Amino acid sequence: MVLDFIDSDELPSVEFENITVTTFRLLHRVASYVYGFTERKVDADLNIEKLTQQGIPRGPLWGQLKQGFDVEFAGEQLKSHDYLIFKHKPRKVVIAGDNDQPDLLFAACEDAQALVHEATYTEEMAEKAGDVGHSYAKLVADFAESVQLPNLVLTHFSPRYQINPHATPSIEDIRKEAYSGSLYLARDFSEYTLDKTGRFSELAGE
Repeated sequence: MVLDFIDSDELPSVEFENITVTTFRLLHRVASYVYGFTERKVDADLNIEKLTQQGIPRGPLWGQLKQGFDVEFAGEQLKSHDYLIFKHKPRKVVIAGDNDQPDLLFAACEDAQALVHEATYTEEMAEKAGDVGHSYAKLVADFAESVQLPNLVLTHFSPRYQINPHATPSIEDIRKEAYSGSLYLARDFSEYTLDKTGRFSELAGE
């Protein structure tokens, strides 16, 4: 097995077989980043009506466009995505590192269906959060609502928020402070899935 180490500062975007990874800087006491994972190869049908109307002959060109390749025809560059009818929206998940300014994620979250972001504290600890370069639940939730993110996974909780819902402070304080959309509070070994319809859900533990 060969491991390739990629410097996030020098390579903000990299493509793998079926995924594009984009990188943006965040604000923390040390270097921190957010990564957007976007599906590259989405099932699609050729727009035969458009191809026929533009006089593009059936044959190898159609096959290349169907496979996602741009081609040249009659001195013009044809973009594959202009001749495809996608069966679903490309799936995109954004995973952020430590960060005390969620607004830095505007570009990263464009067209995303889910965001994973730390919410170390609640709003009553906002000053403390800023001092240590972390976010609080309401700050992240407000950002998620502002960009209409359908799914939010909060993580990196301070140990002061106990699991017992009757304790004070409790992890439920973070849940109550966060927005009313599809909200998840991450736990150790939690797994999630995002299907082709855009449905995001937590997998049941074994």
